[in-house]
Amino acid sequence: MQSFIFIDLDDTLFQSLRKCGLSVDRRMLKPRAYLRDGSVISYATPKQQRLWQWLSGGGRMIPVTARNFDAFSRVDLPFTEEAVLNHGAVILDKNRRLDPEWQSRMADVLPPYHRDLLDLWEQVQCHARHEPALKPRLIEDFGVTWYGVVKHEAADEDALDKLLNAVIRPHEAVLSGRLYYHFNGNNLAVIPDVIGKANAVSFLKERYARLHGPILTIGMGDSKTDIPFMSLCDYAMIPKTSQLGELFHHV
Repeated sequence: MQSFIFIDLDDTLFQSLRKCGLSVDRRMLKPRAYLRDGSVISYATPKQQRLWQWLSGGGRMIPVTARNFDAFSRVDLPFTEEAVLNHGAVILDKNRRLDPEWQSRMADVLPPYHRDLLDLWEQVQCHARHEPALKPRLIEDFGVTWYGVVKHEAADEDALDKLLNAVIRPHEAVLSGRLYYHFNGNNLAVIPDVIGKANAVSFLKERYARLHGPILTIGMGDSKTDIPFMSLCDYAMIPKTSQLGELFHHV
């Protein structure tokens, strides 16, 4: 039986130096992701390095990430299967070309949501003009605008929360469910409802089952927005020190 591991990247397989924790010997950290200028932005701890060795030796690893193609290309891990990018909006084949079937599907369903996203984003940018530390940007990949994300240059989550409550939550498209938001650390994203990691994972699972018959699937992620795709899998794994891991501390 073939095994497929659908796995988130940031804060699951690696994270910023700050999030690695003070108890970890910095000499044991391994660079995993880079900025455009070549400087290291994310590291894997020894346990994360061992996790990669273990999982990659036992199954076929499919990254499921919010990263776009450029950011994904700066991840130093030898993925050889398909890749799910942009919160599920994009699927790349093994040769890192767009999956034509999936992209045709997205091209059919996404356009009606662009007006909602652009209207909300105009309000986000207006709010950000009064708080210059907020850095909003629309994520474009392969010539398409997929979603929007806001970060704070000082990683001030309270400022992001203020933006969320003042502008994003009250917006008609969010209240109706046409757009949804993802808030985890210094990352606040607004995403059309037709885009989701679970949609892309479901698509790939069905394809793999047609090709291989019965399959074993594992889902792994750190964020609440990873729950939908993880719940599609036979088993789920979460990092202890993560947004999802925190939920278990209160059970």
